Amino acid sequence: MSAAADTTGLTFRQDYFADHAAWRALVSLLHDTFGIDIGPLMQLGGPDATSMPFGWFAGDGTLAANLSAFAVPLLINGRRINAAGLQSGAVRPPWRGRGLYRDVTTKALDWCATQGFEAIVLYTDKAALYEPYGFRTLPMHSFSGDAPVPLGAAECRSIDPGNPDDFALLQDLLARREPVSDALAVASSPAMFLINTQLDPDVRLTFIEQLPAVIAWKLDGGTLILLDVLAASIPPLAAILGGLGVRPDRIEALFRPDKLGWNGEPTPVSAHGTHFMIRGLDGLALDAPAMLSPMADF
Repeated sequence: MSAAADTTGLTFRQDYFADHAAWRALVSLLHDTFGIDIGPLMQLGGPDATSMPFGWFAGDGTLAANLSAFAVPLLINGRRINAAGLQSGAVRPPWRGRGLYRDVTTKALDWCATQGFEAIVLYTDKAALYEPYGFRTLPMHSFSGDAPVPLGAAECRSIDPGNPDDFALLQDLLARREPVSDALAVASSPAMFLINTQLDPDVRLTFIEQLPAVIAWKLDGGTLILLDVLAASIPPLAAILGGLGVRPDRIEALFRPDKLGWNGEPTPVSAHGTHFMIRGLDGLALDAPAMLSPMADF
């Protein structure tokens, strides 16, 4: 049996997002640990409503250790999975080595079990840390190939999530979206899409009214990098290019393009050693190379 965590001087709190001071303590923890700022999420509808944080707080309100769970329904191999995600896992240096992360991990996994989730997923660059809990890595693949000839032309405009009208448009499409792939995709995860628009300044959001769809994309020289498509019905890639008014030489899709009417060559992805891991579903493997859209990263 693992030794109990040393929680001297700390207070455990669960489900604390309604406390603004505690929320700011989490924002500070993640900024100081990973250099990311989730603060703008409060201006974008707030944290995912299903989120359940588990944290140890010091007497001055500092968040010493945290791990959060939330519902992230997935489509895997064409089947909808009632899954949970683990995110925001960190321990501040003064409290490391005391078993706090093991403690919040156990609490989060126990909570997921009581909620009846079929599977639990997470991203990590420390796969060995989670393997003892039954997590295994699912390999991710991007897809690249020659760009198709653009189909037609349509009016498009840039989307700013900070603009109230654009935010309402995004919320509507996020609520009605078709999963971008049958192989591996989120069925619903609005908060993750919205915060990811703020974490990468190179992401472009473009609304093509004729489709209608919001496209998350980047341009790297002659290569268009396709991150995600928000639409009630996924349009073909040729129509997307026509709507964007661009003629790239190459396409790199960061999800399986099985709904785009275009095939790319799969390439294994290792984003700075980050692993996408899953627990549960009796050893389920992907039927075909796939990747979870970066706009669903958590």
